[in-house]
Amino acid sequence: MTELAPYAAHAEASLGRLHPEAPCPTRDVYQRDRDRIIHSTAFRRLIHKTQVFIYHEGDHYRTRLTHTLEVAQIARTLARALGLNEDLTEAIALAHDLGHPPFGHAGEDALNEAMASIGGFDHNAQSLRIVTLLEHRYAAFRGMNLTFETLEGIVKHNGPLVAADGRPLARYAASGLPLAIRAYASEQDLRLDTQAPLEGQVAALADDIAYNNHDIDDGFRAGYITVREMEDVPLVARMLAEVRGRYGDLADAPLVYEMNRRMVAAMVQDVLAETRARIAAATPSSIEDVRAAPAPLAQFSDGMAAGIGELRRFLFARVYKHRDIVKKMTDAQAILRELYDHFAANPAEMRLEARAASLSDDTARLRAAGDFVAGMTDMFAIKAYAAIRSGLANGAPPL
Repeated sequence: MTELAPYAAHAEASLGRLHPEAPCPTRDVYQRDRDRIIHSTAFRRLIHKTQVFIYHEGDHYRTRLTHTLEVAQIARTLARALGLNEDLTEAIALAHDLGHPPFGHAGEDALNEAMASIGGFDHNAQSLRIVTLLEHRYAAFRGMNLTFETLEGIVKHNGPLVAADGRPLARYAASGLPLAIRAYASEQDLRLDTQAPLEGQVAALADDIAYNNHDIDDGFRAGYITVREMEDVPLVARMLAEVRGRYGDLADAPLVYEMNRRMVAAMVQDVLAETRARIAAATPSSIEDVRAAPAPLAQFSDGMAAGIGELRRFLFARVYKHRDIVKKMTDAQAILRELYDHFAANPAEMRLEARAASLSDDTARLRAAGDFVAGMTDMFAIKAYAAIRSGLANGAPPL
């Protein structure tokens, strides 16, 4: 690891864990966080959860797990170049999507609608709920007992959640903070009105870099977009021209791969240049200065942000809203809504841990059903739905 900058997260100065633990003789606190996340059940389940394409549609499409690994790789590159703590950055990157339900954002929308009476569903809040409560493997505490810095990096994935006066911001301005975040805030103050540490900020940008580029690759593999259509996106067109300028005419597959390589490199270099400029202007001397900054110090330049915006609009029109994707995700949403309704009405059919969590009151029962369904992999959800359907038809217990 390179020497840490003064504004990085230093393991020896961590704000600690909710439940104090003795030091490990071989790993610092952020290495332990990373390892706990990798060994969690929720992390393993990501291998069979949708990124854009349902995982069983092909062996070469990204799953939520392979996406997460790409994010972690890019995040570590950024952290090393900026003198940040690589282990903390990696821990945040590895945990950022633990709360995603089956079937990607379509599944999240379905659960949010189904759970509206108890505050809805939010994958970022669910990630926090998993690492602080649902992942129950340790004898001394619930959750993973991660450090303050890892938790704030997870929960502030998109920046501060509230203003200084407590008003919810951005995506939470209209609906308020999700129940899972409010519940944990009563146990530990994660300072939701401040910026995430730079390690969390670069993990969030690495997420943007990863999915913007791998969704081009997956969309191309699926036949949803062509090289000719990509040339309508200025940022992509520049990279295609660069590849052709060096290699001449190429078959489409290596052309897209070479273009993607250059896109990732260009975005990484842009983040580094812009972030270094912002750090130089703000002159932070500690992680507290980073938290107190009026805006994130790690950002894309305005020009790159505009180019990414054009790319996102293209991907929405040609990939995410492609009729085949929309049809599959509409069907997937119907599956999740029926699963939620079924287990909310029949909590005894859930696994033991979820069943026990459902006993205290109606809100706990509904929340436990949401946790149970959100934790499913795509295939488990499909099989559970088929079993329920079969059970309804045959009059037999579904699971």
